[in-house]
Amino acid sequence: MKIIIALALVAAAFCIETTFERQRVVDTVNAANTTWSATVYAKFAPHDYAFTAKLCGVKEGGPKLPLREVPILNDIPKSFDSRTAFSGCEDVISEIRDQSTCGSCWAFGATEAATDRWCIASKGQQKPRLSAEDLLSCCSWSCGSGCDGGYPGSAWQWFQKTGVVTGGSYEMASADYCNLYAFAKCDHHVTGKYGPCAAIQPTPQCVSKCDSGYGKTYSEDKHFFKSAYSVGSDPSQLQTELMTNGPIEVSFTVYSDFEAYKGGIYQHTTGQALGGHAVKMIGWGEENSVPYWIIANSWNNEWGEDGTFRIIRGQNECGIEGSGVAGEPKL
Repeated sequence: MKIIIALALVAAAFCIETTFERQRVVDTVNAANTTWSATVYAKFAPHDYAFTAKLCGVKEGGPKLPLREVPILNDIPKSFDSRTAFSGCEDVISEIRDQSTCGSCWAFGATEAATDRWCIASKGQQKPRLSAEDLLSCCSWSCGSGCDGGYPGSAWQWFQKTGVVTGGSYEMASADYCNLYAFAKCDHHVTGKYGPCAAIQPTPQCVSKCDSGYGKTYSEDKHFFKSAYSVGSDPSQLQTELMTNGPIEVSFTVYSDFEAYKGGIYQHTTGQALGGHAVKMIGWGEENSVPYWIIANSWNNEWGEDGTFRIIRGQNECGIEGSGVAGEPKL
């Protein structure tokens, strides 16, 4: 009994310490009068940063994809948004997915950008929703460690060598996609409608067949890419790639202040590094003379600016401009 009481006291003290640290981060960001605002959501105030760190599923290392540099466009506009720029693909590019209780951001950033690019390359005629579940569970050791993190570059190599099937989110109809995601949506550091995210789940088992009721076989549903490459880190290269071929998977270092992001143009202000996180770059713009990138996250629409965030552009903030990877669909 004494041991249980002692452990409870330690846990309580730890929660109080974490609560103070979260509030310190928020107060520091907001007092700095910087380009973004932060908040603490009461439901998550007592929890430590370990869960956020586990969602940051980009592992160090991984393959170096060949660099693809294209001639920079001369007429790069002041602002650009893939969600409205590519006719027939607006609904596809605008979707915000949810990685749920799994460090699968590396797989989500890849399949989201790949889905967009397939639609764009087909001029809106083909809209296969590519499966994060298939990539996450079947790429196994060559892509990393599944829900414990992976390599964005390896994901695009997988698309090229092995292909990926279609997949819906947990709540979608199994007859519409080959492979549904194993985990339901949850609230990521916000007080939302889905309920709090639980502990990180084990990686789902690879199943080389489509869900019951789907009209194709697993091999028939495979979608391949004919190339996998890294994008030049110069902002103009990223912009040219975005305008020409569509969204790009990028990674960046997450600091503890990012978890408290409420809105605005993020730039690291305070807090410890938690790990690497993969997301989808979809556009850019400028506000009050501050340039920014538009980024789609995989923590559902309840988080940030309707599931997206903006991050300062032109200074490789948190390494985001030096991490772009993508590929060309094999229609």
